[in-house]
Amino acid sequence: MRKFSIVVMALAALSVTSAFALGGKEPAAGSGPAAAAAIGASGLPDLGGRVIVAVTENAYTPLNFVDPKTGKAMGWEYDAVNEIARRLNAKVDWQLSSWDLMIQSVRDGQFDVGMDGITITDERKKQVDFSDPYMVSQQFMLVRADEKRFSDAAAFAADPKLLVGAQAGTTNFYVAVYEVLDGDEQNKRIKLFETFGATVQALIAGDVDMVLMDAASSKGYVGANPGKLKSVGGPLGTEEFGFIFPPGSDLVGPFNAALASMKADGTLDRLNTKWFFEYQP
Repeated sequence: MRKFSIVVMALAALSVTSAFALGGKEPAAGSGPAAAAAIGASGLPDLGGRVIVAVTENAYTPLNFVDPKTGKAMGWEYDAVNEIARRLNAKVDWQLSSWDLMIQSVRDGQFDVGMDGITITDERKKQVDFSDPYMVSQQFMLVRADEKRFSDAAAFAADPKLLVGAQAGTTNFYVAVYEVLDGDEQNKRIKLFETFGATVQALIAGDVDMVLMDAASSKGYVGANPGKLKSVGGPLGTEEFGFIFPPGSDLVGPFNAALASMKADGTLDRLNTKWFFEYQP
């Protein structure tokens, strides 16, 4: 399972508690890069200008995407990580990766931190370290604006002619398999695409009949395609998103401390308002 679903109702980005308070991975004094993590005037770890290599996909509106008007990479995760780096006295070197390579690349140490609306799971915890959750997610059914054949998951599942578009290995794929259809990952009613954006284009073109998506992203795609799309049905699946790090990373503790401070002072709420309510594609 991957990413997806940012429940607008729960967009207050879960209570992000400092890993220090939870007995998490506090940098060890005097060891490697962690030695630079002194406590700054703000009470947060001071990384001494360290460059953090961050990776994302630029394909998940409004978390990370390229603004079609300006060509600029932007989104909730960009703003959040840039602010985290500012609070930790660090700099961010932004890089791109496809979704299917991201977790492995971070695990292998090619990047310091990865993000793409990545769902925290026990299976993934065996490969990478996670930050505290920064967002709660749920998924909804995105359909064409003129869709009248179904209005919920049960009605969709009951019609064998209806197809769902999904990106392999993602939350939307697994929710389609196990919460909408019959639990068969080889079900021919699921059409796979290489990117999430491609699933939406297939929906608009009539090649599939439904795509699962979080409420905020649904709003973004509906706004970007006036009169072509709408969201139907209730929420499916509830998950938590976290940043990922190479196993044993000394950045987990500082990131969690910064997230906790951003939660406490209302920064996360302001980011939620900016990207999930005010942003107009």
